[in-house]
Amino acid sequence: MLKRLKQRGFTLIELMIVVAIIGILALVAIPAFMDYMKKSKKTEASLQLNKIAKNAKAAYVTNASFPTTAAALTPTQDCCTQNWDQKKKCPKTTDWSADGWRELDFQIDEPFYFQYKYDSSNSGSAFTALAVGNLDCDADSITYTLEGTSNNGNPATSVLEPRPNSD
Repeated sequence: MLKRLKQRGFTLIELMIVVAIIGILALVAIPAFMDYMKKSKKTEASLQLNKIAKNAKAAYVTNASFPTTAAALTPTQDCCTQNWDQKKKCPKTTDWSADGWRELDFQIDEPFYFQYKYDSSNSGSAFTALAVGNLDCDADSITYTLEGTSNNGNPATSVLEPRPNSD
């Protein structure tokens, strides 16, 4: 007599349970992943403002004042609107040759997310640098602020955490 082989496999209910579990995991993991992506993009501003701070301090030690030439918001156009390589970054070909950036010896050689600006007081005893960016290309942008002062000939800088723009 021939023995019938018993068919084995997954039932529809078992498959639906697996799909539900995967859906719940995705529901938790995707927002966390997006937060991590945003945090990683924000580090660019801190690193570049730190570079500006070091260069401004070096100029202060050499010249007894911070660079006094202002540098306008660079690039002038928001990175989200440039659509360079569809990555919503500003291109590395951005022109950093303005006098203020040259005086600070500052430029960025890779694609980036933020626009940068430098302003100094007339006497060169204080300065403010901004990093303005729109990381997810929505209506809200954030601004990091670097403030530099000289107290009794000692240059000091501090970075203020981002705040939503009112623009």
